[in-house]
Amino acid sequence: MMDYTWYISKGEHLWDTWQLRGAIILSLLLQTFLIIFGSSRKRTSSNWIITPLWLFYLLADWVASFAIGLIAKGKGNPRELLTGKTDDGTIAAAKDLLVFWAPFLLLHLGGPDTITAFALEDNELWLRHLLGLVLQFSATMYVFIQSFIQNNMLWAPTMLMIMNGTIKYTERTISFYLASSNRFKRSMLANVDPGMNYIGLKEDNFEMKEEKLDTENEMIHDPERDVNMDKKRDLTEIEVVQYAYDFFNMFKGLTVDLIFTRKTRNESREFFLNRTAKDAFKVVEVELNFLYEVLFTKFPVVYGLSGVCARIFSFLMVCTSIILFKIGDKSNFNIIDVKITYALLFGALTLDIIAMFMLLLSNKSIIFLSKLFKPGNTWTRILNAIVIRKVSGIPENPREEAQTHVSEPQTHVWPIRIFTRRWSESIPTYNLIYYCMHPRSRFKQYILENLGLTEFLDSYKYVKAKRYTTKLRDFIFEELKSKSEAADDLDTATEINSSRGDRVLRSVDGWSGLLPHTLDGDFGQRILLWHIATDLCYSKELSDKVKSKRHVSTNTDHREIAKLLSDYMMYLLVIKPTLMTTVNSIVQIQYWDLCANAKSNFGNEKAHEVNVVRKPMQGTKESEVDWEHLNACMKIFSCNELRLKNMKGDVTKSLLVYSIILANEVMKIEEEDNNLDKWLMISKVWVDLLCYGASHSQAQMQTAQVSKGGDLITIVWMLMAHFGLGDQFQIDQHQERARRVVD
Repeated sequence: MMDYTWYISKGEHLWDTWQLRGAIILSLLLQTFLIIFGSSRKRTSSNWIITPLWLFYLLADWVASFAIGLIAKGKGNPRELLTGKTDDGTIAAAKDLLVFWAPFLLLHLGGPDTITAFALEDNELWLRHLLGLVLQFSATMYVFIQSFIQNNMLWAPTMLMIMNGTIKYTERTISFYLASSNRFKRSMLANVDPGMNYIGLKEDNFEMKEEKLDTENEMIHDPERDVNMDKKRDLTEIEVVQYAYDFFNMFKGLTVDLIFTRKTRNESREFFLNRTAKDAFKVVEVELNFLYEVLFTKFPVVYGLSGVCARIFSFLMVCTSIILFKIGDKSNFNIIDVKITYALLFGALTLDIIAMFMLLLSNKSIIFLSKLFKPGNTWTRILNAIVIRKVSGIPENPREEAQTHVSEPQTHVWPIRIFTRRWSESIPTYNLIYYCMHPRSRFKQYILENLGLTEFLDSYKYVKAKRYTTKLRDFIFEELKSKSEAADDLDTATEINSSRGDRVLRSVDGWSGLLPHTLDGDFGQRILLWHIATDLCYSKELSDKVKSKRHVSTNTDHREIAKLLSDYMMYLLVIKPTLMTTVNSIVQIQYWDLCANAKSNFGNEKAHEVNVVRKPMQGTKESEVDWEHLNACMKIFSCNELRLKNMKGDVTKSLLVYSIILANEVMKIEEEDNNLDKWLMISKVWVDLLCYGASHSQAQMQTAQVSKGGDLITIVWMLMAHFGLGDQFQIDQHQERARRVVD
C-alpha cells in the first residue's frame, strides 16, 4: 500500500507557500481587468460580458480581504521558503515583505475609478463599506505596527502605500455615499430655487413706509436661459458633450422623481425641437453617460481640485515607494517574492497612469478643456477630433448612409466598437410564436423551474439582439417631435401620454375603423394583441412576396421598424416587465395561457397547415427568412371563421382570436385605399405603446439600465422628458419674481 504522507506534506507546503502569493497575483489581475473593462458594461447588454464582470467584481473584494486576513494571521511565510533558507534574518525579511504587501490589498479594495457600484442597490450599502474601510485599515495598521516594533526594514514605503490605499478606499466609500438615493436627492434639493421671499418684501415695505418712502412691488417675468443660440444647425462633438452636461444638471432630478418648473420644460423643449434626430440622440446618450459616471464610478470624487491633488499625491507616493524599494537591501528576500513586489508596485503605477488618461479623456474633462479655448481655435479643432475618435455613434451601413444621410459627414468607425460606443446600440427581441414553436421538454422545464433558472436561460435561448439603425432612430424622433409640437400645454401632454395607440388610429379616417378590434384591455393586453397581429401581417406579406401577389407593400422600412418594435415590446413584457410599471402580474399569467392556447390550437394539425415554398425573394436574403416561423404564422392567419368562433371563450382565447381578426382587418387597409400605408400605421402604434410604457415607468428602474448597456426605452424615457412629455413638470402658468420700485 502506497504511503501518501509525503504527497500530503508536499501539498500542505505548497498551499502554505502559495495561497497568499496566489491571492496577491489574482487580486492584481482582477484590478487590471476591472479598470480596463469595467466601463464596458455601459456599452453592452450581453450577458456573456456582464456576468463575468459581475463575478470578477465580487471576487476582487473577496480575494483582497482574504489576503489581508492571511497576512494578519501570519500566513504565507513557512519556515522553509522556496530557497530553502531557514535563518532568522531571512524569515524576518520575508515577514517585512509580506507586511509591505498589505497596503496594496487595501489599495485594491479601493477599486478602480471605472467601477464602484455594480448595481444601484450597492450605493445604499455605503455604511457597510465604511465599516469595511475601518476594519481593513485597522488590520493593515495592526500588521504594520507589529512589524515596526520589530524594526521593519520597509517601514517607509509601507507607510506611503498605506496612505495611498487609504485614500483610494476612502474615495470609493465616499462615492457610494454620494450616489445613495437619499444623499443624491438632498444634493439636488439644496440647489432648488426657493422663489420669492414674501415675508422679507413685506418687512422691507413696512420699514420704508415708516421712513415715508412710497414703494411699489411689481412682478417681472424671469428671462428664460437661451440654450439654443444657433438654431437649426448640426452640433459639433464638443457641443454635444457641453449641451449634454447642461441638460444632465437640469434633469438629473428625474432619477429621484423630482418635479421641474415650466421654465425648465420650455428651455429643453425648444432646444430639442430644433435638433436633428442624430444630434438629439447623441445629447441624450452622453447625458446618460454622465448619469452612469455619477452613480457607478468614482468620477464625482476624483473631479475637482481635491481629486486632482489626490491623484498627483498617489502617483508620487507609488513612485517614491518604487525608488525606496529599489535602493533598499534585498539580499535576504526570496527572488520570487521580490518579483511579486515589483509587479505590485509597477502594477499600481500602471493602473494610476491608466486612470489618469481615462480621467483626461472623460466627458467632464472635455468640457473643462473646451472652456479654455475659443471656438474655431486650433486646440478646439484638435479636441473635437479627439472626441470624434473617442466615439463614432451608430455603426452606419455605408449603403444605407449613402441613400438616406448623404449630407452627414462620415466619421471614423473603430473596429472594436464596445470601447467607443456610448451604449449597447442593440435591440433585444422576443417573439411569442417562436417561443411556442421551440418549447422545452416537460422534464427540462420542471428541472429548470425548481432550480430557478428558467428566466435566466430564456434570456439566452429566446432573446435575439437586433441592430439599432438610423432609420429606427429617426422614426422614433420624428414621432416624439410630433407629439411635443402638439403638446403646448401640460394638459395636452398628459392626454398624449395616456394614448396606447388609439390616438394614432383616430388621426386618419382609414385607420379609425380598426378601433373596435383593438380591445379596451390594459396595456399588457394591447402589447399581446398588436404583437401577434404584427407578426401575422409581416409573415403574410412575406408569403405574398414569395407568391408574387399584388398589394405587397413597398414600404419595407416601416415594415421592419414595426416588426422590430413589436418583438422589442414583447421582450420588455416577458423578460423585463419591471421596466414598465403598467404591466401587472395578471398579464403575465395571460401570456402563458395564451402560449398554451396557441400550441393546443395550432401546434400539430397538418390539415390546416399552409406550406410556403422556399423561393429567393428580391431584396431579402433567404438565410434571413425563418421559413418554419413563416409557415406557422400562415397557419394561424388562415384560420377559418368557424374555427375562430369555437375558440372564443375565456380572455386568452379571445385575445388570440382578436389578434387574428385585427391582422385580417389591417391587411385590408391598402386593398381598400392605396393611399393608406398599413406599416406606417403599425409603426406609429408601436411607438405610441413604447412611449406609454416609458412615461409610466419607475425612474429608478430606468436609471439602473445605464449600467447594463442602456436600453432603447431608457433613451425614449429621457427624450420624452426633454420634449416636455411627462408628468414631472409643475402646472404653473408663469415664472415671475418681484421687484421693488421706490419713488
